[in-house]
Amino acid sequence: MSNVLVIGGGGREHAICWKLSLSENVTTIFIHPGNFGISQVNKVVIVDLDVTNHKEVCDWCISHKVRLVIVGPEDPLAAGIADSLRQAGLYCFGPGRDAARIESDKEWAKSFMDRHNIPTARWGAFTVAEHAKEFIHSSSFPALVVKASGLAAGKGVVVADTIDEACQAVDAILVEHKFGGAGDTVVVEELLQGEEVSVLAFTDGTSVRVMLPSQDHKRHLEGDRGANTGGMGAYCPCPLIDSNTLRIVEESVLQRAVKGMREEKLQFIGVLYAGLMLTKEGPKVLEFNCRFGDPETQVILPLLESDLYQVMLACCDGTLGDLELLWKTEVYAVGVVMASHGYPESSSKGNNITGLEKASSLPTIQIFHSGTAKNLQGSVVTNGGRVLIAVSVATELATAVARATLACTLIQFTGAQFRRDIAHKGIARSILQGGQLTYKASGVDIVAGDSLVHNIKPMVALSTRSGVLGGIGGFGGLFDLQAAGYKDPLLVSGTDGVGTKLKIAQSCGLHSTIGVDLVAMCVNDILAHGAEPLFFLDYFACGRLDVETASQVVAGVTEGCRQAGCALIGGETAEMPGLYSGDDYDLAGFAVGAVERDHLLPRTKDILPGDSVIGLPSSGVHSNGYSLVRKILDSTGAKYEDKAPFSTSGKNFGEELLTPTRIYVKSVLPALRNGRVKAFAHITGGGLTENVPRVLPPRCRVLLDASKWEIPPVYGWLAATGGVREGELLRTFNCGVGAVVIVSPSHQEEVAKLVEGRIIGTVLEHSAGDSYVEVINFQSSMEGVMKPYIASVVQSRAPVRKRVGVLISGSGTNLQSLIDATTDLGRGTGAEIVLVISNKPGVQGLARAQKAGIPTMVIRHTNYSSRVDFDLALHEALETAGVELVCLAGFMRVLTGEFVRRWRGRLLNIHPALLPLFKGTHAHRQALQAGVRITGCTAHFVEEDVDAGAILVQEAVPIELDDTEETLQERVKLAEHRVFPRALTLVATGKVWLDDSGKLVWAQKTQ
Repeated sequence: MSNVLVIGGGGREHAICWKLSLSENVTTIFIHPGNFGISQVNKVVIVDLDVTNHKEVCDWCISHKVRLVIVGPEDPLAAGIADSLRQAGLYCFGPGRDAARIESDKEWAKSFMDRHNIPTARWGAFTVAEHAKEFIHSSSFPALVVKASGLAAGKGVVVADTIDEACQAVDAILVEHKFGGAGDTVVVEELLQGEEVSVLAFTDGTSVRVMLPSQDHKRHLEGDRGANTGGMGAYCPCPLIDSNTLRIVEESVLQRAVKGMREEKLQFIGVLYAGLMLTKEGPKVLEFNCRFGDPETQVILPLLESDLYQVMLACCDGTLGDLELLWKTEVYAVGVVMASHGYPESSSKGNNITGLEKASSLPTIQIFHSGTAKNLQGSVVTNGGRVLIAVSVATELATAVARATLACTLIQFTGAQFRRDIAHKGIARSILQGGQLTYKASGVDIVAGDSLVHNIKPMVALSTRSGVLGGIGGFGGLFDLQAAGYKDPLLVSGTDGVGTKLKIAQSCGLHSTIGVDLVAMCVNDILAHGAEPLFFLDYFACGRLDVETASQVVAGVTEGCRQAGCALIGGETAEMPGLYSGDDYDLAGFAVGAVERDHLLPRTKDILPGDSVIGLPSSGVHSNGYSLVRKILDSTGAKYEDKAPFSTSGKNFGEELLTPTRIYVKSVLPALRNGRVKAFAHITGGGLTENVPRVLPPRCRVLLDASKWEIPPVYGWLAATGGVREGELLRTFNCGVGAVVIVSPSHQEEVAKLVEGRIIGTVLEHSAGDSYVEVINFQSSMEGVMKPYIASVVQSRAPVRKRVGVLISGSGTNLQSLIDATTDLGRGTGAEIVLVISNKPGVQGLARAQKAGIPTMVIRHTNYSSRVDFDLALHEALETAGVELVCLAGFMRVLTGEFVRRWRGRLLNIHPALLPLFKGTHAHRQALQAGVRITGCTAHFVEEDVDAGAILVQEAVPIELDDTEETLQERVKLAEHRVFPRALTLVATGKVWLDDSGKLVWAQKTQ
């Protein structure tokens, strides 16, 4: 156990003290000067020291048995306090004076980067204003970044928009001495383009341990406008930097800098901070800092699992190389800074701050104080420019943003200001990298579809006859008339439907375009074999024939045939009462086309590496992925008649989503007939990644560049609102490319013009382990179309949901139903699962939770001498996680009365019978032995007596004559998966609660 001294008094130091207080190895945390918020941290003692008198600090540390000194701000480091402490035999977390020049002297830092080949912007340093301005005017690059070379509290940088503005900044620093001695020299740099990120690393002077990347928001106003500040907020990890780029930063920037320090005999111990610009040429250093960043520290440390004290000690004693940093996974931290009136030019002190307690009570919110004090009346008041930062940790970046912003709205003081767009620029990328919603979750399993094709191929082969070419799995079916005894052409057939796009047409009462979709889906498929569509037949099935509806549908089919140049020669109308309910109907289409044998596609033998891929634009979603589209729309609570936010013409959701599938026949056929096209792929169900490989030879793959085509706004809305990741988008939707054509490079311009497409990629050689379709620049392209919807996504996450803990012992099927319900915001459960605890290791339920990004714990009951001790461990874990409601989902332990009393009214269970019948174990056996014809399941509050709590929701399940315990259990489970989420929703949304007598109280008179 050790004492430590922290030097500093801002939000950064508050976060450091808070993290150190969690270490079992720390006894007392002394701090100077500190602030009111820091004084409230466990183990913290504020002391009065003159940190400019290094001898006094050293003597004080020795007399108070301080083992480690942590220096937060840069000024004491630049003044050499670390050198003095080390000379006195004390550990100091922070570099010596000479090494600190990497921050305190920007001219020296730029020269250091040049000496050690560290990528950075082109630059020049000047002491004479005219020389600097001449450099600005004459540079071959935009020399628009002007910096005071010395320390200026993070405000000595001007990023100018024009040459005149840059010259004015030079005059302000060198002539008007705006920053005093810190501005005796100015550094003028090239204005780099890209996203800024911060990558910090611990170092002992030899080894480097990189922290999670973060992004600071320097500009004062939303939209990155206004003056530079010390930082208005930050978030971590930053998804804008990928793992490969982070590795480059570690090797080419951080390790190279530490090695350079060592080569120049400079001792750098502590945190090396690299402020970077992610340019097209790679990451480049904007600045180095010699300490923790503020506000980056406040969002990085909440995600650090390792003991901060042990990490800092390892840096000081040179053993960092033996230590591996541990971080929380699948979570984000967002911090929003609240500043006082007048900031950044000035600050307002002494204004009363209210709402701190209310904001702190929000789930996962941590308030770090930057500039606060307590006045003589005992009120907390502002005491600086940046007053505090509200930090939230959540599994979704958008959720963390919403909660941190909400906390700031609850905290009030005169002149308070904060940005509401912190981390918005990272939300799109975070969704594309880790979004949870999938096509399978909406009820469509692409993998199962692929498996079906594989399984039925042998059966289909039994029906073959002379004339059949190829097999199933292609875009169309081929029949060789000549092989069947006829002469000349090949016939190509295709059949399809329009999927659940029909549900939207039926809900909206708009039936006139769905027939166009039906034709398009069939004729575009046979076009993939080079065939001209000749004739078409439709099939219309319904429960009750509505002539007007059917007429509109057939009118659409006719229009589709007109666009495709084929004849509608017949069809079938089937009226089947009892099979279809109400006005529901279904459609199927069948197209037949012909192609000359020598024009048959795809010509896989002719496709070669280097060939060009041409993309044909889609008209929107076309006719695939609508189960996912509808699920996303349902999650928002929007109606089809509501105006679609992605519409460029003011249409409503129904009108936009019913935009007919584009028919490519007339634009593509001329290119097919001139022999230039080697392959045509219709991007239908399975998206880009599943359809392009259908026309490729096994030896080839394609590289597509998403920046080369226009992604329709609807996809930005779907991805942002639904939280759909990149891979799911690419294998579900066409993403703006309705079809692709493969041609030789010499024909690419000619064919692109003919088919009205764009060159979007190239064919490459395929090697083992390669994917057949690789799409680059997709995330960056999607960010632009997602940006308009990010604010509404954050707003949708703002409502505070009840924090739920789930106790399990096994497979976790009921847990999965709760996960599905709580992660689907459209279901409005009012709850989120924040912790899953199992009393057994390695069970499937833990894997389910981890897959959903939910923290898990294993607390083995066998490790405790009594049930009371085990239940106490459960209680403490739940309390630590801030759990408000507990669900028992297959938890095979009887809880003690003490635990039940502590959680009474907040503890829910699901029982596989209709209580009060068949309590306890073996409920299915009891039901079968009793000879009842109905059983079911019950969700109820838990009381001390077994299965005696107030009943929330029940659902009946009939008992079949041939039921066994096993078959009955499986059917009841399905009911449990519906009932448990409904019960949780009732309690979490406050629609029902338990009174002191154990009876339910309903918020409304009726259930």
